[in-house]
Amino acid sequence: MNNDSKIFVAGARGLVGSAIQRELQRQGFKQVLGPTRQEVDLLDTKAVQNFYDKTRPEFVFVAAAKVGGILANDQQPGEFLYKNLQIQNNLIHGAWRAGVKKLLFLGSSCIYPKLAPQPLQEDYLLTGPLEPTNQWYAIAKIAGIKLCQAYRRQYSCDFISAMPTNMYGPNDNYDLQTSHVLPALIRKFHEAKAAHAPSVTCWGTGKPLRELLYVDDCARACVFLMEHYSEEQFINVGFGSDISIRDLAETVQRIIGFKGGIVWDTSKPDGTPRKLMDSSRLFALGWRPQVDLETGIKLAYDDFLRSGGSEK
Repeated sequence: MNNDSKIFVAGARGLVGSAIQRELQRQGFKQVLGPTRQEVDLLDTKAVQNFYDKTRPEFVFVAAAKVGGILANDQQPGEFLYKNLQIQNNLIHGAWRAGVKKLLFLGSSCIYPKLAPQPLQEDYLLTGPLEPTNQWYAIAKIAGIKLCQAYRRQYSCDFISAMPTNMYGPNDNYDLQTSHVLPALIRKFHEAKAAHAPSVTCWGTGKPLRELLYVDDCARACVFLMEHYSEEQFINVGFGSDISIRDLAETVQRIIGFKGGIVWDTSKPDGTPRKLMDSSRLFALGWRPQVDLETGIKLAYDDFLRSGGSEK
């Protein structure tokens, strides 16, 4: 890529897409396309084809997806599977049809088997059953990886895939019904502090371990991979260490300044026991995360306060 390359960021209003757009602009790329859902409905095959025909992007970042936490995945399996398949099929097939030079597809750490060995290596894909509560999203993402691999083999497309770990940061979703664990904790503790509540109730036992990556670090990795990686095998993008949900909740509690207690509702599901990515292949290429968890949570809380805790 050079500064005049035409770059399409699909999902540019979301957590990851907006970070990729910020990073590209920070690095001086002048032609970054990030259409809104109203401008291009990614579920509409014809609309996506028309966008490709009209704009002719050279590079594409596929950061668009229907996302959510355990509750949303469990309650909307049909939507999560259908909409994610439709979005990525339109974008990947459309990129091949339009002669795009290179495409990066973003997946999710939930593609790995629920009980896969830790840390998660790329070759563990499809070696065991998925976590039942988010299998619908995972299956769609696995299909996206395979579609990129298939188009590389059949059409010699330079389509690559990256699997980021759990992300957080500016432009996150703070809706308690659909958000992931960290933004949900930020909102819960903030509202409890404001209401002078005696305690905050968190789901599960607090024992599961999660790896968390500040989204601007993920964006830097995506741009890095677009410029330095071209293999059929997808590549993990992680922070390199993890934290228990209990310790995470206590960290958020301290940063926000909530003085009450924490109640763990063990009737609620924990989800996957651990999801730590083995990012050694990416680290060996020379990329490293820059934002530590404490700093990242403070930045995320600042974003929450600026946004008013808006629900997306």
